[in-house]
Amino acid sequence: MTYDFLLLDNHSDTPLYQQLYLTIQSAIKAGHLKKGDRLPSIRKLAEDLKLSCTTVETAYQQLSVEGYIQSRPQRGYFVLTSARDEAAGRKPVQISPHPSSRIEIRYNFGSDSVDSENIDIKVWRRHIREVLNRQEVIAAYGEHQGERALREALSAYSYGVRGVVAAPEQIVIGAGTQPLLSILCGLLSDTDRRVAMEEPGFLQAEQIFSDCGLTVLHLPCDENGIRMDALKESGVRLLFVSPSNRIQTGMSLPMSRRYELLSWAQETGAILIEDDYNGELRYNARPIPAMQGMGGEQIVYIGSFSKLLLPSVRIGYMALPPKLLERYRARANRYNQTASKIEQLALSSYVKSGQMERQLRRLRKLYAAKSTRLIKALKNAFGSRMEILLEETLLSVILTVKSENTAEELCDLAAKQGVAIRPVKDSNPPKVMLGFAGIPLSDIESAVGCLKSAWKFDR
Repeated sequence: MTYDFLLLDNHSDTPLYQQLYLTIQSAIKAGHLKKGDRLPSIRKLAEDLKLSCTTVETAYQQLSVEGYIQSRPQRGYFVLTSARDEAAGRKPVQISPHPSSRIEIRYNFGSDSVDSENIDIKVWRRHIREVLNRQEVIAAYGEHQGERALREALSAYSYGVRGVVAAPEQIVIGAGTQPLLSILCGLLSDTDRRVAMEEPGFLQAEQIFSDCGLTVLHLPCDENGIRMDALKESGVRLLFVSPSNRIQTGMSLPMSRRYELLSWAQETGAILIEDDYNGELRYNARPIPAMQGMGGEQIVYIGSFSKLLLPSVRIGYMALPPKLLERYRARANRYNQTASKIEQLALSSYVKSGQMERQLRRLRKLYAAKSTRLIKALKNAFGSRMEILLEETLLSVILTVKSENTAEELCDLAAKQGVAIRPVKDSNPPKVMLGFAGIPLSDIESAVGCLKSAWKFDR
């Protein structure tokens, strides 16, 4: 162990042996030195701290007398007590535990994972290993805006699969959507302090907006998306929109409404933030290209790879329009890059090799099979007791349940049967969301059977 925590002041009125005694005593009480830890010998500690052996020996003797340490012949000094022992005689500090479920989950219909059997892990590991072998590259900090190699790869990839028109110079890399939104909020003018979004909203984005001092407005929708009359009446100049995955309907924003939004933005000088989460993963119908390619000068485009690659690879990207790009460049060197340089370089080679597009084609087939099997199992189990809405790019279904229980109560009942699902907030009748990205195809029928037992719909 390094004993740099032993801070001694030669100019203090307190004798050095007492300072040493008090410092070691505090380390034991705090748990930094644990029961059974071996202390350095008197001679070694005296040499390291540039003290006399007498000073160290006196401190050790006092600690031994008080029962903090013990001298063992031919072996040295060892810590005799522990922080737990010290706390036993004191009134414990009451700290509320972090809320967590102790129920064992067998079937995870959450949105925080992907099916481990379908991760392209061998190929990804190879790309990581290739980067790790480039010692001269990984021994230095990366670029503030993100690695040039990755920005070039994403410029080509995003155009090919989403129609995004963005040069590598326009792309900013970050560790997911939230860090990118934090940067974006800093680029907005003082007049852009309100942001509108379609009901029911997006909590992760709303939290960042709130943290950055922006006011979020939830605007009403019609069958085509956010209502244009409500948007114009709000007077906002900033709109967060997810045209590829509308939570209310599970459908993409129709082209007619996209053109209306673009016209509004061009007329007012407003900025559209396009969250294209999983936009390329549509499988029942051909994906509609991103809005950014239709009017990039008013749109900030955000994309990520959590369901294409691994949720634990926290890499997202943002394409900035020219006016915001100028503001970003003026301060870019003051932002630390939040995404791992190693993972950025691995992802760049993964994309350039064509592996990302091969993985995309494979996953489209897989998620089509999963959604079909899940919907069939739900219909067989519950029949008319619920309505099913497929959220294709969100890789989930929303169930509207005919039940006297709330959505939260339905989720609690499911958890007791080992099935993790999520409630749709403030839904009446109750709605719950089942994500199918992380559950193996072979487990779907069993999971739905547990859900049926949990809700006792068979009685």
